[in-house]
Amino acid sequence: MREIAVVAFGGNALQKGNEGGSIEQQEQVVYETCENLLELIKKDVGLIITHGNGPQVGTILLQNEAGYELYKLPKKPIDVAVADSQGWIGYMIDRQLRNVLNDNGIKKDVVALVTQVLVDRNDPAFEKPTKPVGRFFVKEEADLLAKANGWQFVEDARKRGWRRVVPSPKPMEIENKDLVKSLAEQGYIVITCGGGGIPVFRHENNYLEAIEAVIDKDLASSLLAREIDATNFYILTDVEKAYINFNKPEQKALDAITPEEAKSYLENGEFGAGSMGPKVQAALSFTEESGHEAIITSSDQLKFENCGTRIRVK
Repeated sequence: MREIAVVAFGGNALQKGNEGGSIEQQEQVVYETCENLLELIKKDVGLIITHGNGPQVGTILLQNEAGYELYKLPKKPIDVAVADSQGWIGYMIDRQLRNVLNDNGIKKDVVALVTQVLVDRNDPAFEKPTKPVGRFFVKEEADLLAKANGWQFVEDARKRGWRRVVPSPKPMEIENKDLVKSLAEQGYIVITCGGGGIPVFRHENNYLEAIEAVIDKDLASSLLAREIDATNFYILTDVEKAYINFNKPEQKALDAITPEEAKSYLENGEFGAGSMGPKVQAALSFTEESGHEAIITSSDQLKFENCGTRIRVK
C-alpha cells in the first residue's frame, strides 16, 4: 500500500498577493507550485492536493453583485460560488500539474473532484462570521460595500486592508473520502476539497441541502487526511514557518514543536484567527489523531529536509 500525502495549497500557491490575479498570472504561480511537488511525486506516494479559494470565491461574489446591478442576473449563493471555484481552480491545477509531469518525463494521471463537506447547520460559526473571502479594500470601500450589501468586514492581521468575512463552520465529514483514498492508493494524483469543500448539511431523511458558508480549507484538509489515514500532511502558505510574537521585535520562527507547545501558543493567541491560527489547529489535529508529523511551510521549501514548522510527537 502506498503512503498517502495530503498537501493543502494556500492562497499564495495560486495567486501572488502583489499581482492582479489574471488567469495567466495564476497559471504561472500554479505551475511553479506544482514544480515544488516533484520530490514528493518522485517518491511515488499517493498524492492528494487540496486548495483554498478565498480570493477567487470573493471575486465570483463581486461578479454576482455587478451582474445583478447591471443586468439583473440572479445572484449565485455562496455554495454555488464555491463549486464554481472548485471547478476552474481544480482544472487549472490539473492542467499545470500535467505540464510539470510532462516536462519532467513522469507518467501519472491527475483527477479533480467536486467535493461536498458536511457541516452542522447549528454550528455557532453562523452567528459570528470569521472567514475572509475576496480581495483587500481600503476602509472607505469596505464601509460602502458593508452598507450596500449587509456584508461584514475585518482588518487583515498584516494591515494589508479590509476583507469581507463569512461564516466558517467546522467540517464534519468529507463526502467522497473513500473514493479519494482509493484513487490515491492506485497512484492517481487527486485534487479535492477545493475551498474547504462545498458546505452542505443532512436532514433526518438524509436529504442534502446547501448552506451559506465557506469552510476553512486547512481544517477540511486535516479532516480528510485523518479520515483516509494519511501519513503525511503539508500545509503550504506564504511564509517558511509559523511565528510567535509575529510582527513584533521579539518575533521568533518555530521549527519542530510538540502538540502541547502548539496548544499553548494557540491558547495564548499567538496566531491570527483568519490566517495562521486555522493552519496550526489543522496541523495539530492531524498529529494528535494520527501520531504523524504535520508541516507548515512555503512550497519552495519542500525540497529541503526539516523544512517549515513541524508539529511532531516526541
